[in-house]
Amino acid sequence: MRDVLTELMDWWEAGETVGVGTVVATFQSAPRPAGASMLVGPDETAVGSVSGGCVEGAVYELAQSVVASGEPTLERYGVSDDDAFAVGLTCGGILDVWVEKVSRDTFPELAEIAADVEAGRPVALATVIEHPDPARLGQRLVVRPDPAGGIVPDVDQDSGAGDLDLRQGLSRLWSDRATDAVRDDALGLLASGTNATLSYGPDGERRGEGMRVFVWAFAPKPRLLVFGAIDFAAAVARVGSFLGYDVTVCDARPVFATASRFPDADRVVVDWPHRYLLAEQEAGAIDARTVITVLTHDPKFDVPLLEVALRLPEVAYVGAMGSRRTHDDRMARLREAGLGDAELDLLSSPIGLDLGARTPEETAISIAAEFIAGRWGGSGLRLAEREGRIHGS
Repeated sequence: MRDVLTELMDWWEAGETVGVGTVVATFQSAPRPAGASMLVGPDETAVGSVSGGCVEGAVYELAQSVVASGEPTLERYGVSDDDAFAVGLTCGGILDVWVEKVSRDTFPELAEIAADVEAGRPVALATVIEHPDPARLGQRLVVRPDPAGGIVPDVDQDSGAGDLDLRQGLSRLWSDRATDAVRDDALGLLASGTNATLSYGPDGERRGEGMRVFVWAFAPKPRLLVFGAIDFAAAVARVGSFLGYDVTVCDARPVFATASRFPDADRVVVDWPHRYLLAEQEAGAIDARTVITVLTHDPKFDVPLLEVALRLPEVAYVGAMGSRRTHDDRMARLREAGLGDAELDLLSSPIGLDLGARTPEETAISIAAEFIAGRWGGSGLRLAEREGRIHGS
């Protein structure tokens, strides 16, 4: 939806009704990703694309039908058995497309979501696209991060999409189980900036089937800054990219900081680490989701960098690699540089959880496990040793 949001808002603000088709799942070599949308406006204008041209005509006609009936629908498009150039994808892929009617009446909270997207504030929109009970189709849950670390859900109250619990000040789906399951998973997708279709039982059961929910995650990817162009850094960049982070590798040594050595990084920067981090902070490119890993274990790089990192106003995680001896020497140098206990307590050093890791790849998993635990408040213990809910609120 992000790619057509401006046009959609123009029609919405004018009080018009729009047919919206959105890719909610892809299989094989589908041409457009989940979240790609096409609009059919009140003047019969088509805006956007769901398949690069293969099934746009069919979606156009379906959107017109949905606007007329008011009934949303989920349609699957693949290669036609008889003619690959009929209503199907010549590339051989498969698309699931959700088509709905959007107006001020059916989607009153759209303006607030659009304002969040425009301002760069993360917000997730979860829509029920499949359910045994037709009355549940199209119900929405809006999930926003709470500054205190929780989540603030909202739903489409005017269209009967949920109930309002006045005691908690929170809106919800038709049950606590459904609300908890969808909002927990939506928050996870929001943290990584990933759109996805999720499957549950009809009441949000984790291991059930029957309900599918599509989540638009309107958020930039969180950043992972990897300082030190070493073999461990390549593994951390690879794991970070897999987890949905926007990855930067930075090192002052041009012979090591090359794109060919770090193919999984979004960018490779040649600069003094502390200078680069300070410039990014001054540019407003560091926020409370940013993860900083310091892997050089060389005091001429580490100490100036950590002086900056540990004094940032907000950051998700700062970890530094090194032996116990390196750690002790580093802490002494940082104290000499004027950092106090409160700042030093923010440092995870030696970096990572105790997994018994040996290889760069295993060490990268250890590091990622630590900042994932920090993001969600995990203990790092084996789940078998704990009781209660697996996923926190």
